Amino acid sequence: MTTVQCRALDYLVRHRVLTVATYGPEGLWAAAVFYVNDGFTLYFLSAPTSRHSRNIGRTSRVAGTIQGEYEDWREIKGIQLEGEALRIGGPEQAAAALRYGQKFPVVANLASAPAEIVRAFEKVAWYKVLPARLYLIDNSRGLGHRDEVALPG
Repeated sequence: MTTVQCRALDYLVRHRVLTVATYGPEGLWAAAVFYVNDGFTLYFLSAPTSRHSRNIGRTSRVAGTIQGEYEDWREIKGIQLEGEALRIGGPEQAAAALRYGQKFPVVANLASAPAEIVRAFEKVAWYKVLPARLYLIDNSRGLGHRDEVALPG
């Protein structure tokens, strides 16, 4: 694994929110979702009736960003990606849910989760994002510094 791939994976593990951009009949849309990753594959859950989920059901192409909040331009780091989002189920969903519970302990055991979380989980669908291109932004290496990450497969 290259140094850039390792830095990008470390960034994915240490962050929690993916802003996913979609396109559908009502035009462009972006939504922030909590995610968990397995390598460079990102998993999130959302109500299938949400605008971004409906858009994914029509057109699987997405773009996304992951970043922290910075005050100094020279500190900005983040991920930019484009790829495909797909609804998942079965064993893949079960594996994603297990990973998700490890990253977000409040949902690791739904039997003991707050009632509002349990109700929300009854209405969600699971999705994965398969990046086709992924960039690691790191302004600490120079303003506008961006490395394309070689994706496996």
